[in-house]
Amino acid sequence: MQNQRQVVDYALQRRALLAEFRTGRASAMDVCDATPQLLQAAKFHGMPDDNACPVCGKHSLAQVSWVFGDELKHAAGSARKPDELERMASLFAEFTVYVVEVCRACAWNHLVLSYVLGTAETPERVPRPTRSTRRTAGQ
Repeated sequence: MQNQRQVVDYALQRRALLAEFRTGRASAMDVCDATPQLLQAAKFHGMPDDNACPVCGKHSLAQVSWVFGDELKHAAGSARKPDELERMASLFAEFTVYVVEVCRACAWNHLVLSYVLGTAETPERVPRPTRSTRRTAGQ
């Protein structure tokens, strides 16, 4: 995406969580807790990842992009594919994308990245009439 801004990478948090898992301070139940909705999104909207799952070692990782923003209305909180994100970035002023890594085999999931997309233009708003403009319009 060419117009990504306010990018946040969660690699350090991921690394710390995996270190806790490997040392036994976190159980598989703690780290493999993907919801059914997230697993379905990974199946239908996820982009396959070539890396193996850091928990189970299987090659069933997918990256799912979730979109949120006031301007999106009913589309907010839904998973989107990269081509849909490109189209949305040209239609909306600003929305946030959260990329989640999901293993469909063991239900591992972790937030990988977040960023803002959009045209960065403020939507045009019709000015509300003030008391002085109402008086002159009615005369």
